[in-house]
Amino acid sequence: MNDRSGDAGLALGGALLRREIRDAVALLTLDRARQYNALSAALLAELHAALDDIAGDESIRVVMITGAGNAFCAGHDLKEMRGLEPARVAELFTSCSAMMQKLVALPVPVIAVVNGLATAAGCQLVAQCDLAVASSDAKFAVSGVNLGLFCSTPAVALSRNLGRKRSAEMLFTGEFIDAEKALEWGLVNRVTPPAQVMDAALELAASLKAKPRAALATGKALFYRQLEEGLARAYVDASRTISGNMDTGYAREGVDAFLQKRPPRWE
Repeated sequence: MNDRSGDAGLALGGALLRREIRDAVALLTLDRARQYNALSAALLAELHAALDDIAGDESIRVVMITGAGNAFCAGHDLKEMRGLEPARVAELFTSCSAMMQKLVALPVPVIAVVNGLATAAGCQLVAQCDLAVASSDAKFAVSGVNLGLFCSTPAVALSRNLGRKRSAEMLFTGEFIDAEKALEWGLVNRVTPPAQVMDAALELAASLKAKPRAALATGKALFYRQLEEGLARAYVDASRTISGNMDTGYAREGVDAFLQKRPPRWE
């Protein structure tokens, strides 16, 4: 992670998840490169711990998630799963689903930095993050159906990001799509040359950091909440949210700055 301010940054984390905090950005790197960063039970536990820590740290403004080596994430660790009793397999999927929901619940934006292969639950992770920047050589698939294992949990995130026909095509065929098609279909926001993917993600993070943290937290919560509501209830919720937002110091400062043709002075 490039240091653009001269700060040394803070490296944390466990054996399978590297954590780095710099300039109010938390970078989480899945660190099982030899296993294509597959989501083992241990890695999921470290992700839970990291997200819990981030949720309680008001100094963090953006989270970025990427993978070590040449892959983003190849999904669940099938070798590990085959050795588990059915009850433990169920616990593993429950843990993964809870981790995905923590990404939505975080009060700050989460960016997937897709540096390579993203399959099954790895593709789900891309879809579940708020935003995604992908390398031009990244590949995406939910290919469990090819093994007789329909990607049911990735279907939740995919169907909420892509249109029905496109998510169904990925889920039913298990075929790969490239980065440009992922951009066209709405799975990712930006595609860059491989050497520039982290810089592009940091540029997006810098844009997000320039906004009031509280405004983004309020907006992110409303964004996901209204998606699950009917149209009338969504508008009621949104009207209440923006009314409360307008009655904040940072909104008043932003509006005054706009009217006075000057940059806002956020606290």
